[in-house]
Parts: sequence; structure tokens; C-alpha cells
Amino acid sequence: MKILNIHKTITADQLLQLLQQKLNSLFQHQTQSDIAFVSEIKDGKVEISHPSLYEGFLFSIEINGHGLWIIRSEHYVDDVNSLTIESILNELFAKLAADGKVTLILEG
Repeated sequence: MKILNIHKTITADQLLQLLQQKLNSLFQHQTQSDIAFVSEIKDGKVEISHPSLYEGFLFSIEINGHGLWIIRSEHYVDDVNSLTIESILNELFAKLAADGKVTLILEG
């Protein structure tokens, strides 16, 4: 799990909207592929998945105050698509954060 502080309060719906607007276009631009991921809210968490390529979610993001609790599926830690998504998420979180400031609280 990785916990980031974005120094700003957002809702799961706001995060979902950002991912639906940006994630696939940024991924497709970076990888020159037509892979499109599904971003949806499940049990209050925003999940990123691709059911035809991966079993379960790739990332699950829970919002806790100013914190984003990010779980990456342990099955795809070294997967190139998962690594690319993580890089894109880091960029998006920096744009979303107050004053562009993201603080890493925990990684492990």
C-alpha cells in the first residue's frame, strides 16, 4: 500500500471523473496502444481494471481525508501497463494536489 497526502479534500466521484477524463488518453499516448482501462467506484473506492486483460483490479484507491490510500494488485507489480498507470497516477495526483504538493506518507 502507498499512502499519499495531497493536502486537499476530494471525493471519490471527483477522482473518478478525473480518471475517466485523463487516464486512458494519457496511457494511450504514452504507450501508442489502444488499451482502455475501466475506472469505477466499488465499495467507496475507485478501482482501475481491465477485465479482459487482468483478473481483478490493477489499482484500488481509497480517499481518507487528504490522503489517498493506494493498493496495487500484487499480481501485476512488474507489469509494464501497471507501471505506466502508476506513473500517470503520480502526475495526475500532483495536478490534483493543493499547490502541486504531494507528500508520501507510507510505501510498502
